[in-house]
Amino acid sequence: MFCNYSTVHVDLGARSYQIEICEDVFSDAAYFSSWSGSFALIVTNEVIAPLYSDRLRKKIENYFGRVIVIILNDGELCKNSKSIEKIYDVLLENGCDRKTVIFALGGGVVGDMAGFAASTYMRGIPFVQVPTTLLAQVDSSVGGKTAINHPLGKNMIGSFYQPQLVICDIGTLDTLPAREISAGLAEVIKYAPIYDAAFMDWLELSMDGLMAKDHLLLAYAVKRCCEIKAEIVGVDERESGLRAILNFGHTFGHAIETGMGYGVWLHGEGVAAGMVMAAELSRRLGMLDAAFVERLKALIQRAGLPIKGPVIDPKDNAGRYLELMRIDKKSEAGEIRFVLIDGPGKAVVRPAPDALVREVIDACCA
Repeated sequence: MFCNYSTVHVDLGARSYQIEICEDVFSDAAYFSSWSGSFALIVTNEVIAPLYSDRLRKKIENYFGRVIVIILNDGELCKNSKSIEKIYDVLLENGCDRKTVIFALGGGVVGDMAGFAASTYMRGIPFVQVPTTLLAQVDSSVGGKTAINHPLGKNMIGSFYQPQLVICDIGTLDTLPAREISAGLAEVIKYAPIYDAAFMDWLELSMDGLMAKDHLLLAYAVKRCCEIKAEIVGVDERESGLRAILNFGHTFGHAIETGMGYGVWLHGEGVAAGMVMAAELSRRLGMLDAAFVERLKALIQRAGLPIKGPVIDPKDNAGRYLELMRIDKKSEAGEIRFVLIDGPGKAVVRPAPDALVREVIDACCA
């Protein structure tokens, strides 16, 4: 039985769109009936394709002259220019025009690449996000960030380009392995310390049910995270100010992913350890008390996530972290700017002394 849990509106004027939080969306063609054209391209990967690509294709083929499915390799290692070229090749070989709609069916990697291809093909064609991971539903599918990785830095090549619609089917989360649920919960948890202290209370009460994939709890978590992100993106679409707080834990986390090699640590795992480092740095700067840091660590551990970062360079681990973090998009003139917690539910973006950051990395790495 099809179930529509809720709708969240992203208010961006002419670029506004809806986030539909629902269940068993593939049984209801109404969600896709507003789209039509000569071509539709479903971009997915080798893991998701056997589960959902035929179901989505059958739902949209009545509205398009032709539906093409492209299956990419899975994983962060494949989020690169070669994969983007494959998407361009299919679009060009099939004579796809500016009314072609790209459907991104998969997790954050698929969504980022499909969105980037949509933003650049013929200088922009429509795309729809159909995220199938918790991480993508609560974060990467919303807000219009699209990107690919470079060997020297994560998400360094990309664009801001909003989707036409986001469809979060809670039922697709049933097929996720436990490790992927945990990785998604890192992005859920991040919203509480930076924006909504009451949401942290709810997460502490609900974590066991979230880990068990309770659909009602997951639907509420997705809704609340999307509401917060929509509020922030509505104020600061291009991350010139407030939106930067959504990168809580990501400066350290991206350094982990790049330093370890893409795919060794999942994105959410890097963010989890990064949130602990950022919270500890906030404490040492006198912005946060130790009790809250321990509370956050306990919540992260309950989500099955690491609270210690890895050693990425045995000779000078902190130095390597700093080197990688200077490439972060929030850095200015080589100065690293961290998302820090200035009391529960409030975040700021500011620099910190290298010596203190070194101390935090040494204390927070295994």
